[in-house]
Amino acid sequence: MAQQEAILLKGNEAIAWGAIRCGADGFFGYPITPQSEIIETLSLLKPWETTGMVVLQAESEVAAINMVYGGAGAGKMVMTTSSSPGVALMQEGISYMAGAEIPGVIVNVQRGGPGLGTIQPSQSDYFQATRGGGNGDYNTIVLAPASVQEMADFVELAFQLAFKYRNPAMILSDGVIGQMMEKVVLPEQKARRTEEEIRRTCPWATIGRTPDRQPNIHTSLELKPEVMEARNIGFQEKFRKIRETEVRYETLLTDDADYLIVAFGSAARISEKAIEMARHEGIRLGLLRPITLWPFPEKAIAEMAGRMKGILSVEINAGQMVEDVRLAVNGSVPVAHFGRLGGIVPEPEEIVAAVKNLRERER
Repeated sequence: MAQQEAILLKGNEAIAWGAIRCGADGFFGYPITPQSEIIETLSLLKPWETTGMVVLQAESEVAAINMVYGGAGAGKMVMTTSSSPGVALMQEGISYMAGAEIPGVIVNVQRGGPGLGTIQPSQSDYFQATRGGGNGDYNTIVLAPASVQEMADFVELAFQLAFKYRNPAMILSDGVIGQMMEKVVLPEQKARRTEEEIRRTCPWATIGRTPDRQPNIHTSLELKPEVMEARNIGFQEKFRKIRETEVRYETLLTDDADYLIVAFGSAARISEKAIEMARHEGIRLGLLRPITLWPFPEKAIAEMAGRMKGILSVEINAGQMVEDVRLAVNGSVPVAHFGRLGGIVPEPEEIVAAVKNLRERER
């Protein structure tokens, strides 16, 4: 067996390596803190000389997402990355892709808002990501990495899910994971697909026009309401299937827990230390970390709620995921939120204090 290759990388750098290693065809992006290292790393690695991957700095985030729309419509594995206000500019294009059933990958390394906000870490784009973000009834598949390793691994996973369901997929990271450094085992290099492979696996793609084959046309526009309703019903059936089959999460010390933390991304990493501290004080605390924010692990949380005295949603925002937690438990157990705002990252001691407050309120 070949020895696995390990390297010390920032989370943003791992995204770039993951894109190259999974055989991506193209990257279109625009610099913005705290994710600029992604396009910088791609520029340094020059994958166009090794794998043929296109790397292009677009003139704006709007241009970047429309390049993804066009490239993905041709069956290519293409992606873009940005940070919170930049992803806000992409929402029209993401909605168009969902409406035309075009697969593509968007990476959001979150920073604080609203507006331009701060360049410090945040998780305040949860609603923007999991509620679709743009206009219309659609969902974006959302993966939330909690390590630099997952930043590298989730690029390929996001492409797999996007193409499986012909739907945009987003990697929702944050400035902590994007900027932190950890050892990463790099995925094996995969070859880019040939045009013949694309024609075979993506019959909907626009490439490969032949005399006996009419070109495929991708659009989210439909002027007949009854046809548009039928398309939307089809979309909802697809989203139902995704909710049934693609939920991903992990748990820590939940078997004997009296209280449960639900947290994603860097908040989950910090919560692991809080759990260690709480258990040292005799508080049986566990963690459920959603890996897919959409589809959300509502059934798993509902099942665990029956064994808990209380649940704390830990987020680096004013309280967004907590709404999904409350919907999941449906009043069966008290649910509280703890978060910091404006780019402030919570300390483990603060999380332990919030758990104690929850415990005191329920006595």
